[in-house]
Amino acid sequence: MTAASASIYDFSATSIDGKPVSLDAFKDKVLLIVNTASQCGFTPQYQGLQSLYSKYADQGLVVLGFPCNQFGQQEPGTADQIQAFCETRFGVSFPLFQKVDVNGSNAHPLFQYLTKSAPGIFGTEAIKWNFTKFLVDRQGNVVKRYPPTTKPEDLEANIQALL
Repeated sequence: MTAASASIYDFSATSIDGKPVSLDAFKDKVLLIVNTASQCGFTPQYQGLQSLYSKYADQGLVVLGFPCNQFGQQEPGTADQIQAFCETRFGVSFPLFQKVDVNGSNAHPLFQYLTKSAPGIFGTEAIKWNFTKFLVDRQGNVVKRYPPTTKPEDLEANIQALL
């Protein structure tokens, strides 16, 4: 599936515990897709992401976390280490996936699609750092891209509008 001809629901990824997951499983949900890292200055955002997920999951919000080691090698751990860190340090219960690249020729096809659908500042597609966030509506449309500096709690009104 090429990013240009795809729908968000055409993609799949591997869960943190090694199982294939089709994004089709999240149809009719509002998605917040985030590239994450355990050793980043923005890592405390895991807490805000979990708070949003806890508060709105029953209304249809799903946060999807994609660990990425492309920025300053801030996600060096194994899948087991990442999962344990997220669960014990931040109580993360939203879906986490295997480590992916979000930029370059090896970028996961989902992130190729997201960055084309919602370019960053000045139209750049490249993701600048960990904790870049993509908000997707219930129909699978990429609504907005947020930079790492945008705190999860600052997305609450936009999420509520889509729920």
